[in-house]
Amino acid sequence: MPLQYLADLWDENHAKTLDPPALLRYRSNLLGSDLRITNFGGGNTSSKLEGTDPLDGQKKTVLWVKGSGGDLGSIKVDGFATLYQEKVLALAKIYRGVELEDEIVGLYPLCTFGNNPAPASIDTPLHAFLPFAHVDHLHPDWGIALAASANGQEKMKEFNQQFGHKMVWVPWQRPGFELAMMIDTAVKQAPGCDGVVLGGHGLFTWGSTQRESYVNTITIIDQIGQFIERHRAKKNSQSFGGAKHKPHEQRQAIAVELMPFLRGSVSSGQRMIGSFTDIPEVLEFINSHSAKELAYLGTSCPDHFIRTKIRPLFVGWDQNGDATQIGSVAKAAMETYRAEYASYYQQHAHKDSPAMRHANPTVVLVPGVGMFSFGKNKAEARITGEFYVNAIHVMEGAGHLDEGKCPPILPQSGPAADTSAFKVHSNYVALPASEAFRIEYWALEEAKIRRQPAPKELSGRIVLVVGGASGIGREVVLMAAARGAHIVVADREQDAANKVAAEAQAIAGREAVVATRIDIRDRAAIRSALDATIAAYGGIDILINTAALFPSSPDGVISDAQWGLTLEVNVTANYLLAHEAAKVFHAQGIDTSIVLTSSANAVVAKRGSEAYDVSKAALSHLVRELAVTLSPKVRVNGISPATVVKGSTMFPRDRVKASLTKYNIPFDESSSDDELRNKLAQFYAKRTLTHQPIDPKDCAAAILFLAGPQAPCTTGHLIPVDGGLTEAYLR
Repeated sequence: MPLQYLADLWDENHAKTLDPPALLRYRSNLLGSDLRITNFGGGNTSSKLEGTDPLDGQKKTVLWVKGSGGDLGSIKVDGFATLYQEKVLALAKIYRGVELEDEIVGLYPLCTFGNNPAPASIDTPLHAFLPFAHVDHLHPDWGIALAASANGQEKMKEFNQQFGHKMVWVPWQRPGFELAMMIDTAVKQAPGCDGVVLGGHGLFTWGSTQRESYVNTITIIDQIGQFIERHRAKKNSQSFGGAKHKPHEQRQAIAVELMPFLRGSVSSGQRMIGSFTDIPEVLEFINSHSAKELAYLGTSCPDHFIRTKIRPLFVGWDQNGDATQIGSVAKAAMETYRAEYASYYQQHAHKDSPAMRHANPTVVLVPGVGMFSFGKNKAEARITGEFYVNAIHVMEGAGHLDEGKCPPILPQSGPAADTSAFKVHSNYVALPASEAFRIEYWALEEAKIRRQPAPKELSGRIVLVVGGASGIGREVVLMAAARGAHIVVADREQDAANKVAAEAQAIAGREAVVATRIDIRDRAAIRSALDATIAAYGGIDILINTAALFPSSPDGVISDAQWGLTLEVNVTANYLLAHEAAKVFHAQGIDTSIVLTSSANAVVAKRGSEAYDVSKAALSHLVRELAVTLSPKVRVNGISPATVVKGSTMFPRDRVKASLTKYNIPFDESSSDDELRNKLAQFYAKRTLTHQPIDPKDCAAAILFLAGPQAPCTTGHLIPVDGGLTEAYLR
């Protein structure tokens, strides 16, 4: 029977060039490339291959299985754990039962074949005990829909009859050695079995060759999709009980307005990055009659749950009312969510449980608007949302299989949890709270969390760098990227901003940096840049402005228009930036900061730069005024550099030549722009105590010190970055 939904991507000509481990990687990458087949980081694959023992030179069967924490779509050969197959099987002899199954995990390193640092996952024995050369364990939406249906076992039998399979059912059991024993028993008791449905969990499929395993897997998944689609067409029913609400026409604008509050609320434990989507399947779900009930039940598959927590937050606002009411409704719903989460923890925790983690949701559903998801970085926030989209597909599929009758004993029930522990709505069976807790607060999950690298200085922080396309701003962007920030590069020159964003992406990752255009003289343009920041990452923690104007003319005379423009750009625009950003800061309700760029000229009077000097003096005092006005949640500071020539757009060739002429410094007309700038910078350096030219990196370091967590008690101050310019000493 041909595939109807999935594609056979196998290239036999390419496969022939690969050795067995590379072929396993190839198979895994193909399966992991489609989110309908498995989630990011979810599922695992294995092959039992022949290897030469490095100690005795004998041929041994080696289990190659996806290592802990790997992703099938991107895994490399070195991402697979390798274990002696016979040693893993021997663990059954010392297994002391489900209550002590975690102790087996500590023995996996003793089964390692070769000097392989890739850690074995808890699913390792599930592959080892299946008597097949190549095994795939995946979490396809259609497969979990069948596994999470109240009538799932009966529907599996019906599926077997229609498509000629011999799949077997195994009730819910937390992944681990006990589940491996259950699968082993189920397969041995079913001669000719060609797959396993894990109740509430996922699928196991296999083959005698890599190609056969791949084809069997995508065929069964595709056929389950066909099976569910036939039920949907036969019933001609609407998903989730049909539409209750309509998508709001202004949902994108509402999302931008609401996101900072949500991000601030979920960042009470640690700074989170946000993501938003209003794709059709999300809108269909959140606007349906059953959305609230299904959302409260939570997810079924452990892979979903680890990302999305026990359940999402559902904000049930009255769509017939004013959209401005969403904020107050969301605030009350957030408080209720936290209280319920604390109750969930207290009800299921035991003396050895890890301490309660933050009680905030990672997924927020707002009818008419869309889905907000959060994570420690943009990729995790996006992936968390993708996992809940998978959960939506699962609930939809289970609903299509509904025939109006719920069996007295659910097929998911078994030794781990009986029927009374499960909750059902419209044929969808959610994971019991007790089992969800056993996974979320599993000692093995806690150990995995503790193994994660320590966060960087600016991890979880969102930085908007205005003037980020050149000079000091560019160095701030690159330095913030290296320190783990999520960054928006804003500049009047969009192309230049894009270029710097690309440089920063090479440091921090493609999703950690975006660019936008801004004109700081225009409130609407400022608001647009802030909205772009919110849309990208959910809010803003640090606002930095390095953009400024130094007026010049061939005859040295500054016109009235130039005077006005200088003050507009160097003073008023900074006020506008801070005033608009303050609205976002207030909505978030978390500690934030602003750093503005003044100048040593603010305190050094000179001939010919009156407009610039006066504007910087005003800006220095604006820093102090804003620090008072925006306290206590917003810190406002600044830096006062001496002349920064390197990389500055305020020093075009003509201005550099004029300055060199002014100071009687000889130069060659054929010199490059950088050579002329360096000559001028060296002259300025000789006027300081350190004799060091001021580098944009020096200024960037001072800015990020003031902006970040290292200066929590500093506000209303300006740090000189002037090499020791005695004329700029405060009087």
